[in-house]
Amino acid sequence: MRIITDFDGPIMDLSDRYYHVYQLCLAQVREPDQSINILTKAEFWADKRAKISEQQVGIKSGLTAAQAETFKQIRDQTAHQLQYLSLDRVVPSAIPALEQIQASGVELIVMTLRRNCELTVAFEQYGLDRFFPLDRRYCLGDNYHKQGDIKDKTQLMAQALIDLKPDPNTWMIGDTETDIIAAQTHGIRVVGVLSGIRDLDRLTQYQPDRIVDSLATAIDFIFANIKD
Repeated sequence: MRIITDFDGPIMDLSDRYYHVYQLCLAQVREPDQSINILTKAEFWADKRAKISEQQVGIKSGLTAAQAETFKQIRDQTAHQLQYLSLDRVVPSAIPALEQIQASGVELIVMTLRRNCELTVAFEQYGLDRFFPLDRRYCLGDNYHKQGDIKDKTQLMAQALIDLKPDPNTWMIGDTETDIIAAQTHGIRVVGVLSGIRDLDRLTQYQPDRIVDSLATAIDFIFANIKD
């Protein structure tokens, strides 16, 4: 049996980083005397999980349309800078879930659209390398030219399936439509989790095999549905 899990969402909580960058970008774009409405973290994260665009978030925060476009550009350049990755936190139930998989002897793969250097930072900060040997990590190269999330993730999945021995009991766990589509494209069963950057309405549209709260509950579901 094999479990492939996304990293951001099932394992890492990005909400602190994204909210910090949101506030930072607002401060850079606003005029000195401009009145703005800084969203609470709960409001901001709800919008992110509903896939409200960066421009719309900027406008809701009091920016003009032109400012909102600049806000988006600065945010896209800033959100994944290495200096802010330390703001990410491990989802509280993720470590016990990973330990459960490891103890069961199930093959465990991480598949993420982070670049190698970004993944390494998190592994070193939280000691996560003990769960994922180098040959069980699928991520983007540091100099890789991104082609779009769905295409990149689907290609990572294709490469993993070439590298690894065939296993009919392969499952994917992820928190976005990208994970679901990549798995479905290759005929892999997929569980969506709500601990990440998409809400129930968004995930439901893509019809994963199951939607659950977290990596831990995804593992419980998968173990209960193992096929001989």
